[in-house]
Amino acid sequence: MPKYKKGDIVKGKVTGIENYGIFISLEDDKYTGLIHISEISDKFVRNVFDYVQLDEIINAKVIEVNESNKQLKLSIKDFNYRIDDKRNLEDKNGFSPLREKLPEWISEYKERARN
Repeated sequence: MPKYKKGDIVKGKVTGIENYGIFISLEDDKYTGLIHISEISDKFVRNVFDYVQLDEIINAKVIEVNESNKQLKLSIKDFNYRIDDKRNLEDKNGFSPLREKLPEWISEYKERARN
């Protein structure tokens, strides 16, 4: 029975970046994958290097499996492939830390404004 099938979401490490695509080594190190430039975005991809960094861990969707070579064709279109997306500023405590510091910051601002 194949380990991966079309439609699976897999996690892997970016091991190479070329003008034509991104090479991925999957967690188990037995399978490798390629995200062809055409599977990066529905929009025009000018530079593959704008999408990932070497050694970054990302998610990808399996679009084809070659069991004999242990190779996968992968895609990162149409979903958030980044595992550690730093754009979300809210932490596990919500915005509580900011709310707690706000009165202190306002006091400091008023003090500086008086001087």
